[in-house]
Amino acid sequence: MKKISIIVPCYNEQEVLPLFYAEITRVAGLMEEYAFEFLFVDDGSKDKTMEVVRAFAEQDERVKYVSFSRNFGKEAAMYAGFTHACGDYVAVMDADLQDPPALLPEMMDAIKKEGYDSVATRRVTRKGEPPIRSFFARCFYKLMRRISKTEMVDGARDYRLMTRKFVNSLLELGEYNRFSKGLYGWVGYKTKWLEYENVERAAGETKWSFWKLLLYSIEGIVAFSAAPLAIAAVTGLVCCLLAFVFILVIIIRTLLFGDPVAGWPSLVCVILLVGGLQLFCMGILGEYLAKTYLEVKERPIYICRESNTQPYNAE
Repeated sequence: MKKISIIVPCYNEQEVLPLFYAEITRVAGLMEEYAFEFLFVDDGSKDKTMEVVRAFAEQDERVKYVSFSRNFGKEAAMYAGFTHACGDYVAVMDADLQDPPALLPEMMDAIKKEGYDSVATRRVTRKGEPPIRSFFARCFYKLMRRISKTEMVDGARDYRLMTRKFVNSLLELGEYNRFSKGLYGWVGYKTKWLEYENVERAAGETKWSFWKLLLYSIEGIVAFSAAPLAIAAVTGLVCCLLAFVFILVIIIRTLLFGDPVAGWPSLVCVILLVGGLQLFCMGILGEYLAKTYLEVKERPIYICRESNTQPYNAE
């Protein structure tokens, strides 16, 4: 019997976990032809998330868990899930029920009957989200489509069902700075997209603030595009050309009017502008350098504090 592993990253989700567990077990009951593994990855939660998960594991042998020594972030939690999942098919979904487990049968049909390697989901609406957050999210995806060769779909969720082949390809990408939405597109394979209306959280509060999402988007830009470096280089070239033109203007003005002192306020503004552009370009370069610095350290992506399962061995 084929097995489906459900990876559930968790960070302070004690309120919603019972609701999620009830729903995922209900859906699993409808898919009797498959065995299931429910793999909860505790990302250093500070509430009673692990107590709830342990209680699940005591009554259901299908429940496995990995608990981190601290908060390493959702990307690390998903990677840990991929590392430990032993199913022939692997799905990632959030515990807050914004990723409807009821879509699993349709996703599995697309893989088994239509020959897809991965079935991903995207929201067609952002109902319930703050308007400014939705606006910047759409801008991010538009930008990424222009500056990156990797496919990234507007409204894409981390919720997707993958074949073992697809997951093994993801595991070959052992980079420390991870941006899964880009990694999914980078490995390729045939992917089908399922669209659904946005679903609000069943309980609890979102852990993604505007600033966390902004930093996460910068992570994606740096990881999958060198365009900012090219922009910095072009900006520097333009500034040099403008400076050369200004020098010619000053020389000609001095020769014709003999008044080199006039216009110093505008000169100060130009100096501040060029200085600001230099700092901006240095910041772009520094961001790429910082990511390289973290990669060459080769630190582990996560540290496991407690687990009732072992990493999957493909052999």
